[in-house]
Amino acid sequence: MSQETPIRVDHIGIAVEDIGDAEPFLFALGCRKLIEESVEGRFRWAQYDFDRDASRLELIAPEAPDTFLTSYLEAHGPGLHHVTLEVAAVDAVKAVLERNGYSVVEYREYQDWTEAFVPPSNPTGALFQLFEYHDSYDAERPPAEKLYVDGSRLDG
Repeated sequence: MSQETPIRVDHIGIAVEDIGDAEPFLFALGCRKLIEESVEGRFRWAQYDFDRDASRLELIAPEAPDTFLTSYLEAHGPGLHHVTLEVAAVDAVKAVLERNGYSVVEYREYQDWTEAFVPPSNPTGALFQLFEYHDSYDAERPPAEKLYVDGSRLDG
């Protein structure tokens, strides 16, 4: 059984020790920086694109000791961390995946988004983040063309 909720690749997340040390490489590739934020002082993320409507990369770096990211970097070093899929409805996608026997973990609802993760125990070996933007995500952030692939959120 497959699902019919709109989905697209939002970005590829790359774990690094320090964003400032890693981003010159992305700039050399022709990337432009779109946004950078801290998440509760635990880690920082910054997104980049190639001055197009898609093909986004994200650098994530720890800001505090003993987070999921410091553990990941200690075990694996810098590199590919996750693939984020923007979904129009996390609950619908989660339900279909679980009905098909796939694990979905760490479901969390925040004020501006809802997320859940498909662990790398799935047949691809990759960690997938299922990410649903809420209307409030736009508030006090850069313009939509910097926040979303194609400049707008998916609707479901």
